[in-house]
Amino acid sequence: MTRRQDRKLDIRRRIAGPQDAYDRCRVVGCTQPTTAIKKKGLNRLYCRRHVDHYRRHGSYFKGSYGAGELRPYRVRATAWLEQHRDEPATVEALNAVSKLYRRVGPHVEAFRLAGKPPTDRANAIWASLRERGVDPVDVVACSLAVAMRIKDDLQPDWHDEYREVQVAKLLHRMAGGSHKRWEREGVSGRKVVELHKHPNSRGRVLRVLGKQAIKAASSLDDLRELL
Repeated sequence: MTRRQDRKLDIRRRIAGPQDAYDRCRVVGCTQPTTAIKKKGLNRLYCRRHVDHYRRHGSYFKGSYGAGELRPYRVRATAWLEQHRDEPATVEALNAVSKLYRRVGPHVEAFRLAGKPPTDRANAIWASLRERGVDPVDVVACSLAVAMRIKDDLQPDWHDEYREVQVAKLLHRMAGGSHKRWEREGVSGRKVVELHKHPNSRGRVLRVLGKQAIKAASSLDDLRELL
């Protein structure tokens, strides 16, 4: 409890007296004050809007690739993996994903993940992929597809974090969410109640999930040029 209180006091002190903070956001064309100058955060370089953008996309200035934009790369990567499924590097990558499936524990409904640490939420995504029967080939293909798209991008973001987030966002979509449907007695009779919940695709969980997926496919790093 004392450590938590000390940390809160330290954060308040740093917000109250930012050191070497820029007056304006460093993204070209943005005139908003940085969160440190505005005393609403600790970021000395970027405004609140671009900090939120970074949390969601893995980059302060570049957005995420759309599903349609990545689809040709995923098709190409999947076809290559199927053709070379018996290659040692491919076997190693697929086994790494299967190992993740086995070790993450039971499936957890999306509406039970609020407040959980990023690692637990990443484990829940892996468990959802396993429960949905997603082939490890499709998981590895996501990592390869994002790497190929970044290579072809005329204005790429080469930071590892951007690639991690883009891979994780693909896996998030593949994992889906939780969907419940039941009947309840109401004033005017029985009615159907539905609950649909998808995990939030932002923050630290994307970094954890993407890093795990890329590490699982790392045995294929030297073979990406062959795709």
